Formats: sequence, C-alpha cells, structure tokens
Amino acid sequence: MQTVTLGAGSAGPLTVSALGFGGMALTSAYGGLSADEALAVLNAAVDDGIILVDTANVYGDGTNEELVGRLLADRRDEVVVATKFGIVHGADGTRHARGDAAYVRRCAEESLRRLSADVIDLYYLHRRDLSVPLSETVGAMAALVDAGLVRHLALCEVTAAEIREAHAVHPITAVQSEWSVFSRDVEHAVVPACAQLGIGFVPFAPLGRGFLAGAVRSVADLGPDDARHDFPRFDADNLGANLELLAEIEASAHETGITLAEMALAWLYAKGEDAGLTVVPIPGSRHPERNRQNAAAVDISLSAEQVAELDSAAARVAGARSRDRSWVSEGRERSAD
Repeated sequence: MQTVTLGAGSAGPLTVSALGFGGMALTSAYGGLSADEALAVLNAAVDDGIILVDTANVYGDGTNEELVGRLLADRRDEVVVATKFGIVHGADGTRHARGDAAYVRRCAEESLRRLSADVIDLYYLHRRDLSVPLSETVGAMAALVDAGLVRHLALCEVTAAEIREAHAVHPITAVQSEWSVFSRDVEHAVVPACAQLGIGFVPFAPLGRGFLAGAVRSVADLGPDDARHDFPRFDADNLGANLELLAEIEASAHETGITLAEMALAWLYAKGEDAGLTVVPIPGSRHPERNRQNAAAVDISLSAEQVAELDSAAARVAGARSRDRSWVSEGRERSAD
C-alpha cells in the first residue's frame, strides 16, 4: 500500500495510506456484523496497509467508535484514526447540525473515551451548523489542537466559501464529501478550492454506497432497514436507468481485466491527479477480500479514453445524491451560485 500526504495542519503533514477504510459499513447502515467479526475486518484492513480508519460519533450511536477503540488498543501506533462530530438526532428521528463551542469540546472528550485514545489524529466537523458562525466552531476545534486532544482538523460536506473561511481560522488538513462516478457535484467548486489551498480530499461513498461494486442489482437487494432507501438514486424509478449505466462501466472494467470497484476507485485517483490534489477514498466493506481488491486500485492507471467513458456515464446518472440538498454541500453551492 502506498502512502500519501494530506494537507499540512499546524502539526505538520499528515501521512496516510492512499486508500482508507470507511468504518460506517461495519455498524448497521447496510446490515451489521457482530463486534468480533467487525474487529476482524478492521484488523485485516490494517494488515493490508490500510491505516486510515474513518469513524464518527453518530455511527451506531457511538458503538462504531468503541469498535475502533478495540482496534486501537492493540495497534494504536499503526493506525491514523479520524472521527467526526456535529450531527445530532432528535427523539423524533429528525437530525440537525450543532457546532457551538461547548458542544465541540464535549464531543471530542466523549469520542476520546469511546476510542480509548489520548488524541484524535483527524477531527472532522461532520455537518455545518448554519446557526453558529463557522469561525466559532472551527475556533473551538483549534482549541482542541492547542490542548493536545486533536492533531489535525477537517471538514465534511462544506462549500468552497466555507472551506476558505475555516482555513483562515486554522489550517484545514482534509475535506470529506461524497465523490464518485455517480456523485460529481464537488468538482464544480469544492475540489478546486481544496487544490488551491493544498487541502487533501477524502471521498466518502466512493463506490456509490456499494452500487459501483455491484452490491445492488435491484430494489429487492435492499433490506427494509437499509440506509440506501434514503437516497433517490436507489428509488425504483431511478434504479433501472442507473443499472444500465452500471452495465456499461462493468463491461469496460471486464475488458480491462479489473473489477468494477477497482475501476471506480481508479477513476477517482485519475480525477484527483487531474485536479492537482491528494485523493484518499474511504470505501468500507464487511469482507476482507473485497477490501484487498479495493486496495489494488491504488496501482491501476486508466487511460484518458477510459476516464472519458466514465465521465460520460456520470453525466447520465438518474436521481440526486440526497433528498435534502441543503444537508450536503451541493445545495448550498447551488444557492451561492
């Protein structure tokens, strides 16, 4: 596994594996595993050189962080741990963002306890609280760096303007947002802003929430509690059109002699190179052999023609990536335009 450098914060450059691991896949979102099975998957990923492990305080209501904490208990020196704060779920199931200074500190302390760690390597604002000045939220995060509780700061689902505003308060090491063949809105303004400021980009759902790995071939493949029901691209009226695109991509991958997932990830690396920034996708799988296949994409170079073919497919995706576009950067970027 290759290593790369994300943006440099006040603690200096952050070196991570060129492919990370998205921990959400191990806790309930797409069908859960037992804690022991999930821990075995994490250990296998680290064995394969995937040292960036991404979690969040809301994944499994904290149980995902506790799971990662079990990994860190034996392998802290081998792992770069990233976690997030800022999403709050109400008793009625609604969600909103929170970013006041007192909440920032409390969340960090709670995450450190669940992780059984002394410091968080990369700490993300999971969602922007529009009722609180961004300078207050990032200022409170910067105070965590000063206190030695956090090494690097990062942001999720932010606009280009928000990135610049936050970076002026404290150096931002990474920005995380959905980016894949099926989700390209960040290329308009967010990716260029990161490239300009020297900030690394960490695409979540780089395999289209499993779709670009062939995990969904019909609506019947989604269980009743599957989180993908929340995303319009998996609605029955969109899925058929998207499956036709998937077949095109899969045929090209087979012709090249690689898997569908490898091709989708290799496309992301090519797009990052074209944009002039470090890209570290964080797919997550409950199967160690699939994580190994994903890791192989780091060494795959697509031709310009193959990249163009995938670009063409991406332009025909049916359905938005979120029902509430204000919840993701896409909606606020559109408003800014």
